[in-house]
Amino acid sequence: MQKQRVIIVEDDEITSLNLNMSLQKHGYSVVAVCDNPEQAKNKIQTHNPDVLIVDISLQESTDGIELAKEIKAKYNIPFIYLTSYSDEATIAQAKQTEPYGYIVKPFDPNSLHATIQMALFKFDVENQKEENIHTLKVDKTNLEKLLYSKKESNRPIVPFGEDYHLDISICETFYKNKKIKLTKKENAFLRLLVAQLGVVVTFDQAMNYVWDENGATENSVRTLVWRLRNKLETASSKMLLA
Repeated sequence: MQKQRVIIVEDDEITSLNLNMSLQKHGYSVVAVCDNPEQAKNKIQTHNPDVLIVDISLQESTDGIELAKEIKAKYNIPFIYLTSYSDEATIAQAKQTEPYGYIVKPFDPNSLHATIQMALFKFDVENQKEENIHTLKVDKTNLEKLLYSKKESNRPIVPFGEDYHLDISICETFYKNKKIKLTKKENAFLRLLVAQLGVVVTFDQAMNYVWDENGATENSVRTLVWRLRNKLETASSKMLLA
């Protein structure tokens, strides 16, 4: 099993030595020990570590926080702050960089190991979630292809339910050839359902297909379903929303 690679960014020689020894005892590979941000950035590019341990107060300043901001902006690598007592303003500033954990000086080796493992686990979960969202968004193209495959041969019409159809050329829904007054999100949700007739549509799929902006919840989907059911007239079409 490949060892997890760590870069230490700490300007106190004794602390960095103790960190290095503790990490190696727990099976980590310490690929670099740095005492300033510039050196750390060069080592990140060289070694591509799995995690960084960054002292908040490098050289008695907040350079550790500035380094963390750059790590967050440029590199997809989790970082953990190493800190002794700091004033509230510094801690508040550090929180804004969204670290994956804090280690308080003097550190306990077992707590150090646990904090790193929790940080790596959280990082993996977040990346998996991002990959899932990306996959769902890519699926928008496949859904449009599914709709196109269901259309009538000579018209951009996709029938569904009793006397309903989608006109995929104008993104509108009709009942007995009369346009139903639906919102943009309601029409998008119907497109999703009709494209996947016979397949269960998940809350995540609905949220990522219908809502372009952030902030949609499962309750948003439920509200949308309730509104649509009230606008559809036939039982078979309402079954789409069951």
